[in-house]
Amino acid sequence: MLIDGEVVAAAQEERFTRIKHTPDFPSQAIRYCLEYSGCSIDELDAVVFYDKPLLKFERLLETYYAFAPKGLRQFIMAIPVWLKEKMFLKKLLYDGLAEIEPCDKKKLLLLFSEHHLSHAASAFYPSPYKEAAILTIDGVGEWATAAISHGKDEKIKMIKEMRFPHSVGLLYSAFTYYLGFRVNSGEYKLMGLAPYGNPHEQQTLEFIQLIKNNIVSIKEDGSIWLNQDYFDYATGLRMVNEKKWKKLFGFPAVEPDGKIEQKHCNLAYAIQNVTEDIVIKMAREAKKITQSDYLCLSGGVALNCVANGRLLREKIFKDIFIQPAAGDAGGALGAAQIAHFMYFEQERKLSSSSDLMQGSYLGPEFSDKEAVMAFKKHKAVYNRAESYDALSREVAELIDKGHVIGWFQGRMEFGPRALGNRSILADPRNREMQKKLNLKIKYREGFRPFAPSVLFEDKNDYFDLPVASPYMLLIAEVKKERRKPLPDNYNNLDLWEKLYYERSDVQSITHLDFSARVQTVHKETNLRFWKLINAFKEKTGYGILVNTSFNVRGEPVVCTPEDAYKCFMRTEMDYLVVNDFLLKKTDQPDWENREKWIVKFKKD
Repeated sequence: MLIDGEVVAAAQEERFTRIKHTPDFPSQAIRYCLEYSGCSIDELDAVVFYDKPLLKFERLLETYYAFAPKGLRQFIMAIPVWLKEKMFLKKLLYDGLAEIEPCDKKKLLLLFSEHHLSHAASAFYPSPYKEAAILTIDGVGEWATAAISHGKDEKIKMIKEMRFPHSVGLLYSAFTYYLGFRVNSGEYKLMGLAPYGNPHEQQTLEFIQLIKNNIVSIKEDGSIWLNQDYFDYATGLRMVNEKKWKKLFGFPAVEPDGKIEQKHCNLAYAIQNVTEDIVIKMAREAKKITQSDYLCLSGGVALNCVANGRLLREKIFKDIFIQPAAGDAGGALGAAQIAHFMYFEQERKLSSSSDLMQGSYLGPEFSDKEAVMAFKKHKAVYNRAESYDALSREVAELIDKGHVIGWFQGRMEFGPRALGNRSILADPRNREMQKKLNLKIKYREGFRPFAPSVLFEDKNDYFDLPVASPYMLLIAEVKKERRKPLPDNYNNLDLWEKLYYERSDVQSITHLDFSARVQTVHKETNLRFWKLINAFKEKTGYGILVNTSFNVRGEPVVCTPEDAYKCFMRTEMDYLVVNDFLLKKTDQPDWENREKWIVKFKKD
């Protein structure tokens, strides 16, 4: 929801339905945006959709025609769905809005923005730059899979695009699939697995060459050509031709939740390395074309914070702004902004100090009364702190003692990252904390890393990070003085031996390669979270906490106090904080019976 160009509210439907990546019409998210802004549908200047469905329909038809007769069965199965979702999308939108509240269809202006223009807008308009290069990279929109644009004042001009089926996003997703993770949600896991690969091992180097020689041809401008003999996503039901991949790499696709071995880690490292090379070349091309000093980044690939960190270190641009909801969720925001600035030709106002995303705290918040109602519903035992400062000191002491805290405050974050309002928090110094959080709290793969939230003022005490990173979208290296010496055979150790080897004095947030996905916490955007971390610093001397999203595997991040309480009860979290209320696990009724609270979520 935009009012006079300001981002007032934004939320994803999955947070309300509790179904991750739900394809349903976003009725609850729309209701929230309307209620928060105090607007009715009839008061809106326009409703905007984030891509052009007829162009997408054209791409689907032309793709099947180009590959015919391959994929005929899938084509026949898909046509009814396409007709409904692409050809008759206007009717779906009108009907969906009418179910939310009665509205005058004749007066309602419905607009459609191109997919990559939506991504570009979501990155440029909230940025602090008057003029910038814009790079958008994802799986596929209508036809485009990546685009270079130029933003200046209110206008965005798309200059160059790469087209389906050649796609960096789909290339990365293909390896996500082959290594046993779920496409469109497991890409984070692939990125987290990559540092377990041995960069000096001959097998790793061979994998990089096999990818470049057989699967993807990379041009100097960053454009790529994918060898479709190795893929099946254009017309089939699978990402890859598994027989060809097995012959090429020497092992079959990993089964979901299958055993991860060193060869899999090496392949993950290889594709991460190739992806970074492509992104860097694209960024150099964007610089060459636009001659801009600044870069705005969006699209699903912009969530690859390892590539982002490398892009920052290359110093191609003076500074970079990455849209925190860089995936398709952010496309909704960009579509609204395109309407405001380009369709209605409104003037753009820059922030004098930072971006205009308000810390990405754009979702719903809940009053103390609503929190108490949720507690009473479950006969929960809770105490209210005498003040927020007292609460901060008490929670800091609990974290220092090794306890894990569910932390629920203020407005829910927009985008995939928990940024201190829907977070699970712990002590980064604790050597066992990564293992505990993965296995006993999140119920997910033990190799997955955790991110630090650090006071902005203290970031250089811990990380080689020259800029702010408020949205947890940049990888930075842990300072050398904090690292522990590693044995000579470190790269040859077993995956789990590497994981549990002590690497730094902030062990739980230090990944295998001494990197960390950093969130800098700022007083201006989240004073309560800043105060908590500062209280921990006063207690321990460390202005840094482990921060992971408040959910279990397969579940969307919690939205309401009731979601938070249920998640708290089904895990081995020790304490829950909601607003100024503190709840202790062992005080809760029937607290040992976690089976009572278990919900089966689809594996991510």
